[in-house]
Amino acid sequence: MAELKYKRILLKVSGEALAGDAHRGLDFSVINSVCESIRQCRDMGVQVGLVIGGGNFWRGVKDGADKMQRSHGDAMGMLATVMNCIYVSEIFRYVGMKTQILTPFECGTMTKLFSKDRVMKYFEKGIVTFFAGGTGHPYFSTDTGVVLR
Repeated sequence: MAELKYKRILLKVSGEALAGDAHRGLDFSVINSVCESIRQCRDMGVQVGLVIGGGNFWRGVKDGADKMQRSHGDAMGMLATVMNCIYVSEIFRYVGMKTQILTPFECGTMTKLFSKDRVMKYFEKGIVTFFAGGTGHPYFSTDTGVVLR
C-alpha cells in the first residue's frame, strides 16, 4: 500500500448537502454515499473527523424571520447540527464503523463533551469522530468550529 499523504482529515459537510434533492431533512442515499467514501479512507488508516452543518433543518436568522433573538436562532442551529450528527453517526455504525459524537456543551447521553485528549484517543482507536454543536456560542457558524477543531 502506498504511503498516506494525510494521516488525519477533518471533513465539513453542509446540512443542505445531506438533504439531497428534497432540500430539507435527510436523504439516506446521499448520506450512504458519504459514508462509503469515509469508510474507504478509514480502512486505509486515515483518522477521520466530521463537522456537519444544520442548515437542512434551521438557518438561524433567516428561519427566525426577525421574530426571535439571533442568539436563540443560533442555539437552534447548534442543536440541528447535533441531530444531523446523531443520524449520520447511526448510518456509519449500521455499516460497521465505530463512531463518537462530541459537543462543546452538555447534551445528554447521545454525545460526549469535547476535549482534545478524548479526540486523540478516538482517532488512535480508528473511531470516526463527529464534532457537533459548532463552537457552542452564538454568532459563529460551523465553519468556525471546523477551524477550531
